[in-house]
Amino acid sequence: MDTTVADTLIGTTIDGRYRITGRVARGGMATVYRATDERLARTVALKIIHPSQATNVHFVDRFTDEAKTIARLTHPNVVAVYDQGRHQGLPYLVMEFVQGKTLRDLLAQRGKLSPVESLAILEQMLAAVAAAHRAGLVHRDVKPENVLVAEAPSGGTADLVDAVVKVADFGLARAIEASTVDESGQLMATVAYVAPELVQSGQADARTDVYSAGIVLFEMLTGRVPYDGAEPVEVAWQHVDNDVPAPSTLVPGLPRALDELVARATRRNPAERPTDAGRLLTEVQAVRDSLGTLHVETAMLRQVPGRPGVADATTIVPTVPAADATALVPPVPGGYGPPGGQRPSWARLPEQGGRSTAPHRRSAPDPHGEGFFADRRRIPLFSLIAVIALVVLGSTWWLTLGRYTDAPNVVNLPRAQAQEVADKAGFGVLFAEPGQYSSTVPKDSVISQNPGPDERVVKGDTLTLILSLGPEVHAVPDIIGQEAAAAKGSLEELKLKYQEGKGQYSDTIPEGVVITTSPKVGTELKPGETVTVILSRGRAPITVPNVVGMNINDARAKLAQNGLQMVERHKDSDQPKDQVLAQTPKPGTGVEKNTEVTLDVSNGPPLLTMPDVNRHPCQEAKGTLEGMGLVVQIGGLNPNGTVLVQAPAPNSQIPPQSTVQIQCF
Repeated sequence: MDTTVADTLIGTTIDGRYRITGRVARGGMATVYRATDERLARTVALKIIHPSQATNVHFVDRFTDEAKTIARLTHPNVVAVYDQGRHQGLPYLVMEFVQGKTLRDLLAQRGKLSPVESLAILEQMLAAVAAAHRAGLVHRDVKPENVLVAEAPSGGTADLVDAVVKVADFGLARAIEASTVDESGQLMATVAYVAPELVQSGQADARTDVYSAGIVLFEMLTGRVPYDGAEPVEVAWQHVDNDVPAPSTLVPGLPRALDELVARATRRNPAERPTDAGRLLTEVQAVRDSLGTLHVETAMLRQVPGRPGVADATTIVPTVPAADATALVPPVPGGYGPPGGQRPSWARLPEQGGRSTAPHRRSAPDPHGEGFFADRRRIPLFSLIAVIALVVLGSTWWLTLGRYTDAPNVVNLPRAQAQEVADKAGFGVLFAEPGQYSSTVPKDSVISQNPGPDERVVKGDTLTLILSLGPEVHAVPDIIGQEAAAAKGSLEELKLKYQEGKGQYSDTIPEGVVITTSPKVGTELKPGETVTVILSRGRAPITVPNVVGMNINDARAKLAQNGLQMVERHKDSDQPKDQVLAQTPKPGTGVEKNTEVTLDVSNGPPLLTMPDVNRHPCQEAKGTLEGMGLVVQIGGLNPNGTVLVQAPAPNSQIPPQSTVQIQCF
């Protein structure tokens, strides 16, 4: 069946921007589509998880982490991530679309690769993984399916030496100290390439990726993985119990240096492997240089005029001590070079047109002495051969031994001093970002270097130095407003422990979203310390009624009817006595049963003190009392006379707006 037609997402536009045009691949957890970014008019890869995984919080967290991880790895050999979002509740990533094939596709098509092609691909793989290691991450799933081989500048993937290689699927990447076993206890790696320590302890570091890269090199050289079995667990334990065989036992004639390179990368004891992908990359480059040098030497010797059988000759190379096993390697036998006998661009020689490779025929002895002159004519030829041999030997010495020196030791030195030592030794310096935390190495001093101290390296090479960031502490991140899963991921990314406290109801924050933390945001903690997270329980089940303006008795009955308790606070007011003036919580707030509602209750207006207006002129007394807000009634015989009687009596307490009487005579 045509999956493009059957897939309902084909033709869909995601987020009003990404129009899906076809399916690229479908895995157990997610599907990758080809899409067009209509805003930027470019082709992208869109990876969206399957609906069956959407309810798996841990998987969704890992999927989201993939975007964050790749975004941290800005490197030309890492598949870039452009965007992330959700479509119908399903998380998706928008990534760089690589036009080409996976290394798995190439191996299925060609069986195996030549040594030169294998090393060219491995170099770029390791450059990508080394970037992850410098960022404190370990890939944990290095395998041919995750290696994309883009079309070469000349077009197509036929010339693998010139092809661009990109490493994908950092979704399993974690901080090196993190566990490599998922919540179900399953090993999160592919068993054909899994390192022994992952099988035994479930722990991974940069050397775990080195092991997997060694297995990938073995497969590129031989066309198969070293172990197989009926069950995955059987294959996994073979990595623990057995040493990886030498590739030359399966493909006779492979250079010894390749056997030793695979052996070093796949030691069962992690301590015996290169410490990270950068260190392995240095070894790979040395081996590749050696292969390229001896290709050149063989080609030059084949161009010597008149050498009998030189086209089929094999150069004999002296035995090299084990310590320098990568320095000289024998010429690669026919069939392992680039297709069609063509050399890669970095080892290609100019054409030698018009020269015959057929052996010279010796003339019969000249009875008249002409043979003597023929012998003399051979002298320049022998001299030329000697000169070429010296040039080849000198070039070989320089390319394999003479240009190498020992890397200086700058570990534990302060930054400025390390720079000074490297400058004096003629080395460039690159300070890797962001550095590493250390409780033993002072801040801004060198924790490690690549190449390592006293390692044989090319003169004038660059030392990559990792500086100490000092003791590791992290500020509690601002996770207020995040969902629980995202908050947990943010804390675990900083190596802080996540703990949920008692939730709180909230009318404004949705259920499952962080309301607050303890310690507070910004507090500095050491790795392993715990952050207690308070999540919203959503809106409470009871809505507080509005009792403002009611008489206190009516308010009591209303609150009791809703299962709420009441607390009264009486205060003076110009409102009638026992009227509810305000309430807390406010009307409409969600609360639990038996929650206390505090009511402000009016004591009524404040009382006035009745003044003494006796013996005052009647109209003057009337003005005084009305000025106090009282209602005045005048009695007696003479309204314009003098007040002789007043009620209420002087100095008595009366409410505002009360009616008072004065008797005037």
